[in-house]
Amino acid sequence: MAQSDILLMKGNEAIAHAAIRCGCDGYFGYPITPQSEILETLASEKPWETTGMVVLQAESEVASINMLYGGGGAGKRVMTSSSSPGIALMQEGITYLAGAEIPALIVNVQRGGPGLGTIQPSQGDYFQATRGGGNGDYQVIVLAPASVQEMADFVDKAFTLAFRYRIPVMILADGIIGQMMEKVVLPPFKPRRTEEEIRRDCPWATIGRTPDRKPNILTSLELRPEAMEQHNLHLQAKYRDIEACEVLYEEEQTADARYLIVAFGSAARIAQKAIDIMRGQDIAVGLLRPVTLWPFPTERVRQLSTQMKGILSFEINAGQMVQDIRLAVEGRTRVAHYGKMGGIVPTPDEVITAMHTEFTEL
Repeated sequence: MAQSDILLMKGNEAIAHAAIRCGCDGYFGYPITPQSEILETLASEKPWETTGMVVLQAESEVASINMLYGGGGAGKRVMTSSSSPGIALMQEGITYLAGAEIPALIVNVQRGGPGLGTIQPSQGDYFQATRGGGNGDYQVIVLAPASVQEMADFVDKAFTLAFRYRIPVMILADGIIGQMMEKVVLPPFKPRRTEEEIRRDCPWATIGRTPDRKPNILTSLELRPEAMEQHNLHLQAKYRDIEACEVLYEEEQTADARYLIVAFGSAARIAQKAIDIMRGQDIAVGLLRPVTLWPFPTERVRQLSTQMKGILSFEINAGQMVQDIRLAVEGRTRVAHYGKMGGIVPTPDEVITAMHTEFTEL
């Protein structure tokens, strides 16, 4: 197929095709609904025959994330994918990756919970992704796609950010985006890097050497308290750099808005329709869609809050992102939450009803 061909495919399939084209060296994963098509597509495409990419179904999610530790530690572009309870099993490995500063891509196509929950879509992993489900003071960059096109586009972006900051990056999608079919233009093919290029670009990798020619050792273990504190201070400084440089968001109709809906992923698409309807009723509502859930667009939410009579956090969960909105607003205006749980997806009409219920003056 030509690089510019417009194709019709699922979000999960787009992730898989983009991984092959973006020079991914290895995928290590385990099937779980609603993201199994990522592994299935990679298996059917057989990239090991064309690009040399390794595709392996590991024995578990725990094995998958630890394979990322080894592959990423060697400077390779490696990734895994799972859904909510599978990502929960990976949390120890994710904190090891963050502590050892190993780049990796983790895809989470969310389903309803808690526990095994339902195979229906949800956005209930916001805290798990942005607060860190593992131990210690760490962060991962979190990208929230709202279309099949963004599922494809965010693969290369995730690898770029992961290696720029030596940090795990998570693409936090949901079952709707993973399973829906849309038109997509896949990214151009990017050659896999040679060993020489990896040594040049990743001098920290295990295939490299320290200045005194000793092998690099990548670990999150440090038994000396003073050294561990210095490492943590280094990590926190890096996180502040990311917050300063890598915040992404999109706005619609905010210039004259007096009310604001903040939503990410598939919820943002539902909110768009609700806003179009309310605009037709002369209700000045705008949309802010965080693209990075961490770093969160705190400053932009704070700025917008000064012109708003009210903000609705619309999430397909019990209310998680709303806490970040309230921290940003600092009491400047009213903040409410609306969402559904258990895999139930709200309609635009339900969002409009929630706006009228929370802001009775509309």
